[in-house]
Amino acid sequence: MDGFGRRRGRGTDDAAANRSDHLQIAFDAAADAAGVVVSDPIERSQFVLSTPEQVQPRKTDPDAFRFPADAAVRVRTDRIDLETVVAVCVRDGDSEMLAQVEHFADQSFPDGTYSIELFAPIKLYVRVDAPLRVVSDATRTRLEFGEETEVIVGARSHHKRPAATIRTGDRPKEMMRAVSLLGSALKTTSVERSYPTLRGHPPLIERGSRFEAPDGLEPPETGVRIEMPSTRRHVYVVAPLAYYLGAAVVPGESPRIVTDEGFAHELGSADAFEPSVERVLKQTFFLDCLTRTEGYYEVDLHERRELGSALGLDFADLYDRPTGAQLEAYLDIPYETVEPHIPEWKLTAHVAPTAANVELLPFVANDLAVVTTPASEPASGSAVQASAVGGFLRGRTTAANAASPLSDRGGPAESDAAAAPGEFTRSASTRSVSRSPETRRPEAERTYVQPPETDSLEQAWVGPGIPIGASKASLQAYRNRLSREPVEGDIGITVVCNDPKMAEERDAVEAVYGSREELPFEVRTHYELPVDELREVLAANTEFLHYIGHIDESGFQCPDGALDVETVDTVGVDSFLLNACQSYEQGMELIERGAIAGIVTLSEVVNSGAVDIGQSLARLLNYGFPIRISLDIAKRDSYIGSDYIVVGDGSFSVAQVQGALPNMCEITRSDDGFAVDYRTYPSAEYELGSLVVPYIPDNNTYYLSSGTADVFVLSDSELEDFLSLENIPTLIDGSLRWSNDLSLDTL
Repeated sequence: MDGFGRRRGRGTDDAAANRSDHLQIAFDAAADAAGVVVSDPIERSQFVLSTPEQVQPRKTDPDAFRFPADAAVRVRTDRIDLETVVAVCVRDGDSEMLAQVEHFADQSFPDGTYSIELFAPIKLYVRVDAPLRVVSDATRTRLEFGEETEVIVGARSHHKRPAATIRTGDRPKEMMRAVSLLGSALKTTSVERSYPTLRGHPPLIERGSRFEAPDGLEPPETGVRIEMPSTRRHVYVVAPLAYYLGAAVVPGESPRIVTDEGFAHELGSADAFEPSVERVLKQTFFLDCLTRTEGYYEVDLHERRELGSALGLDFADLYDRPTGAQLEAYLDIPYETVEPHIPEWKLTAHVAPTAANVELLPFVANDLAVVTTPASEPASGSAVQASAVGGFLRGRTTAANAASPLSDRGGPAESDAAAAPGEFTRSASTRSVSRSPETRRPEAERTYVQPPETDSLEQAWVGPGIPIGASKASLQAYRNRLSREPVEGDIGITVVCNDPKMAEERDAVEAVYGSREELPFEVRTHYELPVDELREVLAANTEFLHYIGHIDESGFQCPDGALDVETVDTVGVDSFLLNACQSYEQGMELIERGAIAGIVTLSEVVNSGAVDIGQSLARLLNYGFPIRISLDIAKRDSYIGSDYIVVGDGSFSVAQVQGALPNMCEITRSDDGFAVDYRTYPSAEYELGSLVVPYIPDNNTYYLSSGTADVFVLSDSELEDFLSLENIPTLIDGSLRWSNDLSLDTL
């Protein structure tokens, strides 16, 4: 959920300003049925509002709504049916909350003016002057208006783009001025900034000869500043915290937060600095989420119920107090008190404090990432080979119960030793191709680095070297995502199988992609493409490329030679899985030429394992999981999973999620039935700060999203009903299975 507070809050922009960083929403009459199709051409999301009779949407002023909308239409109907169960908030003409409706509900309201907020993949608003009835069961929600009447429907995209660009020199003091302006993108400086749609994308930062900022771009007036030594390390680490607090960043002898009310909080020095900033960011954000329940969404929040008395906070009083006073109250609470209840954090970014990486700060701030700086440089020597690559990358039992040796480059050796008898790897050496020695470029020497483990859902490495156990982030990938243009038509999925021996994976993923009836997919499959045709496929626009075949240091292997992505001028692929041996370098080249995110391999992969992980990834991506989370889940059920990493922006999703948020369950038998560990994950539509209500019998409690919401104990019939709501991934005895394929008798 998101929205403004009951009181508008400090620093709230007007509706027009709130719309400035969104692009056009499309409303179209449904082609195959009666109703309206609402589409977001940037995020490639859509939602259908069904009606009893054909309707013709007519454009109208989106300012008719209390909340910001990008576009709006008028239709005449007596009923709207929603294709899924979504959370519904009903307000009167004065925007006072009347009801919050979830699953298995039936509420009626007399003739009047109503504003109805729908929490769908595209944010939707409905305004009507009529009687209102809201009905929902396990799979659908319906709005009834008594008789045919005029209904206004508005929508807002979840897509965010920066409204300005700041230039900075390489001196840390100039970078401080730039980071001080990141908070200018906040839609409000009240606790409602903890809702994701009220945090606009921070302005971009570009390197230049000196500091420059657009006229009128000012930091919010929060009365909070962060003092610290003038080093790039300090600037980079505090960037997300400064953005979230709307704080000014200024030089000081030691790191600390200072407020206009006279409060000061030390951030520690030396090794204590980074963990201290992390704790302040998480604790402030979390307690904002609890305090905001005094605002526009007065929900029964699980975390507040669990912690309320232990905190000793007067939330009603805190809600209206200045940011500095809230900070003073929050940080008086020991971190250990709140730590077990804080949502699982989305991202830890390991950012090398080079001058060039200042341009990445708006993107990690937008994710509210925990930022750390590497303690050591990557290396290709025996230390990394032994501890990082040897211990993690190849630390598993293969089909042949033997580990591959490591090359003298610090990475896996080019060997088929991991393949069992009758098996083969996806090495180019297992296929006969026409390659002349002079056309092969030598593979660049690889260096590896293993970032320290964290408790975040995702880790990203921003610096030299190939990370082990983390994604390889790229500034170019973030830029590519921002420059993504609206695309008309169906979601494009391209499958390329360049070796007939790998047809098993091709057949399996073809059946998965596009299997969701509510979304329009176009799946294009190609076989044994020659170089020129593969070049055309890479240049064509598509949301996702699933490549099955061989890759080596000379590029993608084709029947007539090799295609090196370095020779491809432009790439139309948004995201990809290169399910071939040693595909890292080619994947990074795709990112540099226009792609946003992808999954690649660091070593040779056994074909049977590649088939299994390819099928798992296809189902997860088709469901709507972000790329980085998809790989994390798929790796749990694969003996070669550690050979794969994400490159680029791993938060990218190929398709909108099937339910409200990406979610999965771990199910175990208990004395009273089944214990269901219900987990949610952040997505583009539902970032940190979103709320979720698990559709569990008799549950009306809201939870903060990301991580385990709760462990519910269900009977056989309750579990069967729960699993029938949507087809989700489940973990059963450590194995990844899908709810549609489960039989309770086998659990």
